[in-house]
Amino acid sequence: MLVIVGADICLKNCSSYSTITILATFMIKEVSGDIMLSKAQAIAHGIAPFDHFENGLALTLRQDFPAMVKDFRHWCHQSNPEPGHVWVWPSAEGKQIINLLTQEASAGHGHGGHPGHAKLQHVGHALRELKKVIEKEGIKSIALPRVATGVGGLNWDDVKPLIYSNLGDVDADIYVYETFVKGKAAAE
Repeated sequence: MLVIVGADICLKNCSSYSTITILATFMIKEVSGDIMLSKAQAIAHGIAPFDHFENGLALTLRQDFPAMVKDFRHWCHQSNPEPGHVWVWPSAEGKQIINLLTQEASAGHGHGGHPGHAKLQHVGHALRELKKVIEKEGIKSIALPRVATGVGGLNWDDVKPLIYSNLGDVDADIYVYETFVKGKAAAE
């Protein structure tokens, strides 16, 4: 899909302006498939501070990357993070896992209990942080599920516009996994 942007530019002596049309590739693509089969350079997902990675995509990531969970717990105890931040973990296989802190921590900071619900404000903050990570790290492709809509409890119709408004202008391919299909590679 292409986005057309109009822009006024100064020609020669700047006494007159002309509108030109700039074509840019729109980088967000909605796909169906198994996000764990993504060829993207990074996978981002929503969790809570001090999360136990017990449900959904977080559980799959815990099973595939147990060292990540250990490192995350250590980071949480050192940093005492708040919702709205991100934590990046580089796997030995070269894929980065970007943990978006979209949910409230459980009571007692991870000593039992389930994570709290996600909040749109936390999702927005985390997506802005994700954008900074993408730009700083030079990430060229990233896969996201329907962030904060499972365990987080938010409505996809509320979250989806946040993804487009925060990541729509990054110089990376963004694959949003709208529908999970176990064992099927998406058409990225």
